[in-house]
Amino acid sequence: MKTIIKEVLLDTRQNRELIDITERVIEATRDSGVTKGICLIWSTHTTASVLVTENERGLLHDVISKIGEDFPQRGTWLHNIIDDNAHAHLAVAYLGPSVSVPIAGGALTLGAYQSIFFVELDGPRRARRVVLEVIGI
Repeated sequence: MKTIIKEVLLDTRQNRELIDITERVIEATRDSGVTKGICLIWSTHTTASVLVTENERGLLHDVISKIGEDFPQRGTWLHNIIDDNAHAHLAVAYLGPSVSVPIAGGALTLGAYQSIFFVELDGPRRARRVVLEVIGI
C-alpha cells in the first residue's frame, strides 16, 4: 500500500471565500500512481474548511451567504472576547475540516458536477495549508 502526502498552499483575499482546488487534488492523485484507494483533503486550520459542491456561481454565493447567516461575524460569541473570529470556528465545527474522495481506476470518483473547495472563513490570510493524503494501491 502506498501513502503519498502533498501540501497545497493558498493565499486568500476575502473574509469568506471558496477556492476551487479540484485540479490540484486531481493532479496529486494522478501523480501518486494510486489506482484504487482514497484521497483525504484536510485543512490544517481551525478557521477554514474543505467542501464538495457544484462549481456554479449562484450556488457558491448562496453557500457564503448561508454561512454568514448561520454564523454572523458580529454575533455575541464568547470566544470573541479573546479572538474576534468565533464565527469562523463555529462554521468549521459544522462544515468539518476535511473530505475524503474514493479513487478508482487512478482517478477521483467525483460526480459530474462535484468540485472540491477550500473554504476560507477568517481571511484574508497568507499561506493557508491543505494536506492531501493519497492512500491505496
